[in-house]
Amino acid sequence: MRSAAFFDLDRTLMAGSSGWYFVRAAYEHGMIDRRRLAGDLVDALKFRLWGSTDAGTAKVRARMGTYLTGVKERDLRRMAPRVLAGILPRLYPQMLAVAYEHQDAGRPIYICTAASQEMARLLSLVLSFDGGIGSRSEVLDGVYTGREGGLFTYREGKAQAIRELASARGFELAECYAYSDSESDLPMLRAVGHPVAVNPDSALARIAREEGWEILRLDRLHRRLKVAAAAIAAAAAGGAGHAVARRSTGGAVPPACPRRAALRRAPSSPAQRRVPRG
Repeated sequence: MRSAAFFDLDRTLMAGSSGWYFVRAAYEHGMIDRRRLAGDLVDALKFRLWGSTDAGTAKVRARMGTYLTGVKERDLRRMAPRVLAGILPRLYPQMLAVAYEHQDAGRPIYICTAASQEMARLLSLVLSFDGGIGSRSEVLDGVYTGREGGLFTYREGKAQAIRELASARGFELAECYAYSDSESDLPMLRAVGHPVAVNPDSALARIAREEGWEILRLDRLHRRLKVAAAAIAAAAAGGAGHAVARRSTGGAVPPACPRRAALRRAPSSPAQRRVPRG
């Protein structure tokens, strides 16, 4: 009986979005303008804080198709060093260690992402994974058309891609592992016998607790950003309340009551874990 391990990319193997580093490289190569770059930066920050949504993914999917329309395959390959320069420093060493433990135990490891097949293949080669699964774009005569070229590996599409690979390679899905951060990857996580939630969004964290799945939390910056966002929102609300109080009391503001907030720090790295041998 053979098994494999499948790893989502964004917020699972790496902090943040791999797509942002493609967009940044596209801007440097003159493929997009500054306004589009700014919009993508905002979307990347939202993704870092709250993870993926169906609406956000559809928006990014359509935008990437627009960016690629008329671009030569050769020109896209030339952007690879710049994209990798952004992604590689943001990989989680702990997750690479988990992946390589699987590989050393005789279990093939795969990147499985809604990002492009080109991205999945490139990173699988650089990181010495056994393969990469990603979304394909149509290419005619060496030029991207901006249309889809195959299965979109998101939600059920990602689970379907894993099932097809398992059938072709003889993997027993009940013995396989899958790692992801997002509720949108529930079809992939439920397709295998050993699902693991990594930096889970709120919906996936709740389901993982209910199902008794393993949970790994690595993204300390993500937690700091959420705390900062909450503090800014609280300050804004406090400022608005202060202004209302001044109007209602004719300028005199009652003293604020001191409050204490206790922040619980999550472990900076998962507990030492051992991967069973295949």
